[in-house]
Amino acid sequence: MVRPNWRKAGVSEQLQSALIDDRPEALAVLLVDPDHPKVQKLYESWGYKPVGFRQPFADSPRYAVMVRTLR
Repeated sequence: MVRPNWRKAGVSEQLQSALIDDRPEALAVLLVDPDHPKVQKLYESWGYKPVGFRQPFADSPRYAVMVRTLR
């Protein structure tokens, strides 16, 4: 979450990069609310690709799964 005054300035991508760029894992995985296509498009612009859907728990919503190769 980025404060409103800092939105549309690249801060969210910088934060996301700071969290994953030095990770040793091969992949980063996101669960995204499919009712927010703008968010999915944003993640796609960062290199994530949609690969399917997942409902992590019986009483949870269904999410779009997005994956990005790190290595």
